[in-house]
Amino acid sequence: MTVPQEPQPPSPPADASGCGRVWFFRGARAAISIPALILTAAFVGYAGLARESGLSLAETLAMTGFVWALPSIVVLTGAMTSGMGILPAAFAVALASVRLMPMTMALMPLIKVPGKTRTWQLLVASHFVAVTAWVYAMRNLPDLPKEGRLPFFVGFGAAVSGFVFCMTGIAYVLVDRMPPMVAGALFLLTPVYFLCSLWGAARLLADKAAMIAGLVLGPVFFVLLPGLDLLWTGLAGGTLAYLATRIWRRSRS
Repeated sequence: MTVPQEPQPPSPPADASGCGRVWFFRGARAAISIPALILTAAFVGYAGLARESGLSLAETLAMTGFVWALPSIVVLTGAMTSGMGILPAAFAVALASVRLMPMTMALMPLIKVPGKTRTWQLLVASHFVAVTAWVYAMRNLPDLPKEGRLPFFVGFGAAVSGFVFCMTGIAYVLVDRMPPMVAGALFLLTPVYFLCSLWGAARLLADKAAMIAGLVLGPVFFVLLPGLDLLWTGLAGGTLAYLATRIWRRSRS
């Protein structure tokens, strides 16, 4: 698999390592990238789904800005249009979003400066944790000074989410002029990019084994356990990948 090339973070000047504002704007500038454009295209496709589902422009923009993660937004949209109650909808969205918790836990030590970083700053940064921003951060932040990582990540996330927010609103208004096939194709760009990016960012054999197991088991559980297919695919695929790589390492040693 090939991963779309991304612009690398600019090399810091010698006197800018402690300037949060400089790193914030550097992160915002780095957001002009292929991953951000692909994510924007996916949200353009979602705007068509939201309009067809009967959501208003305000509701669509509110979910885009506050929920942010596209899979969770799609789950919430489906829950609202199907008349699902508040508690079942909240549970469904929580299941779709729980994947972001280990990603956030892995990112926070990378951007936190002991004794300097405040809790509210980490909470702000955690809002922008999604696959696109997380993959970019884990790949590029280790090359930056410790003091510049948090503002750089926040700048990157704020720029991407702000641009996506505006383009989603524009697409919602203009979606009637877009062929349905084009809107659906744009919507599918994001999972394809996520798959390629995660494969390229995977550094452990277990990570790649889990992805392969998920691709194989996903269609199986979709047929056997519709509605719970993603949950069981993750549990079974991750467990099989862990056991397989552990047995392989023991055999080699």
